[in-house]
Amino acid sequence: MPALHPRLCLAFLLAACSTALPDQRPPLADLEEPLDLRAEPDDEAARAALPAGSFSGLRVDDARDSLAAKLDQDGALRIAAIVENSPAAAAGLQVDDLLLEVKVADGAPRALRRPSEWRQLELELGAGTRVQLVVDRAGREAMTELVLVPRTRPAPRDSGERFREEDRVGVVLRTATEVEARAAGLGPGAGAVVVGLSKSSPWRAPGLHFLDLIAAVDGAPLAHPQDLLQRLRDPACERVRLRIRRGGEWLELDAPLSTRAHTMREISLPLLFDYEADRGHSEWSLLLGIFHYRSTAAAWRFRLLWLIGFGGGDADRLVEVDG
Repeated sequence: MPALHPRLCLAFLLAACSTALPDQRPPLADLEEPLDLRAEPDDEAARAALPAGSFSGLRVDDARDSLAAKLDQDGALRIAAIVENSPAAAAGLQVDDLLLEVKVADGAPRALRRPSEWRQLELELGAGTRVQLVVDRAGREAMTELVLVPRTRPAPRDSGERFREEDRVGVVLRTATEVEARAAGLGPGAGAVVVGLSKSSPWRAPGLHFLDLIAAVDGAPLAHPQDLLQRLRDPACERVRLRIRRGGEWLELDAPLSTRAHTMREISLPLLFDYEADRGHSEWSLLLGIFHYRSTAAAWRFRLLWLIGFGGGDADRLVEVDG
């Protein structure tokens, strides 16, 4: 059998000494998520009592098909459903049309990015209002018009979603219910309610509380929690201005952002010395493992010549301290 080339041997040794790096950041260990905030408030009776607004027969959703796309690309609305014999059906709209622009009376055309903006439009405009729509159908633009009519029953309730941000703030958000959103002057589906917060979050010092509803970020109404996540992902962003609704009061918070702390440290001199410290444990070895030491917050172990070992750790009782 031919002998291996010295460089090839060295490559094998380096590969054996290397360790795989984690692919994802670990979850925050100090993230507080109270159990009583896991479910949405039971406010269906209050929702049914809200003014119904006008009706178009048009239901829209986000045209982007992944969370990454929703955070990185501009918004677009897709027509998800059309009620039979509704104004939308009479206007010739079809499922999967993309809603590009909306124009009301003599106003300027508006590009809607989130479903909550369309729902808010239905609530603000009265029955009999004419709305011009520009849609994209299979790559071709077309214009149509519909006339809003009175809504006879509440719109279907949208299911809530939860969103976690663990890199700049350490916060868990859920979509606001229709009752919460409309109390803040937002369309159904807009706003973000704080239901989790890291103990080390930079938003604790300015005074953010659980159940605060974030209604605007840097002066722009928050049409969906993902818009806040998109803002936080900007590496140039160091702080944001939050408009908060707490109970029946409005607050303005100047909220700083932070970055992840780096806890992994590693030193490696192949075959001679290797050291690693990573989230609660440290380990080093010397001279091909002749000397090896490992410790955690609760125990330690030392090995000599691969055979002789010493170790110790915490006992299952407390020791009385004099004085």
